[in-house]
Amino acid sequence: MNEPLGIILAGGQATRMGGGDKCLLPLGGRPMLVRIIDRIEGQVAGLAINANGDAARFAGYGLPVRADSIDGYAGPLAGVLSGLDWAHEMGASHVVSVAGDTPFFPRDLVVRLGRAADRANTAIALAGTHEGGRSHRHPTFGLWPVSLRDDLRRALNGGLRKVVMWTDAHGAATAPFDDNAFFNINTPDDLARAEDML
Repeated sequence: MNEPLGIILAGGQATRMGGGDKCLLPLGGRPMLVRIIDRIEGQVAGLAINANGDAARFAGYGLPVRADSIDGYAGPLAGVLSGLDWAHEMGASHVVSVAGDTPFFPRDLVVRLGRAADRANTAIALAGTHEGGRSHRHPTFGLWPVSLRDDLRRALNGGLRKVVMWTDAHGAATAPFDDNAFFNINTPDDLARAEDML
């Protein structure tokens, strides 16, 4: 596998935060997006943002903005598909997705996803944690092969929305990480907690 490209999934509607772009909210005096870019940029060969609406609001970040190609806010898989289409155009074999509301993800995310996929001899790897005696997958953090983009497009056009239903069908591996690695910000209380975590 060549060094993958990266896609920041920022296409959600942020309903629990009152709408708008969660990734542009300030965290420690800087937009959360800046912190996310800082964490992923050195792990990938190139980076883009998946977001819908007017792309001009991201103009100051110097990254390409890719909208969902599936209408109607089809969820994170639509953002992954946008990343795969972009990676195909760029001649890359894989893309790694990260969520636009999760600012503390590991700085070795990409390496560990790649190792998990290699060990399991599978095309897809998702991040996972083990909290409170239960395993959790974090499917917005994944390694995705460009070779499956048409399969994903068919699934989305057929109405599939649940990430793990599609990834399980392809035998996705899980890369284990520490419990709090994927703390995500959904509410104002979460944002306040993230400030404390800084």
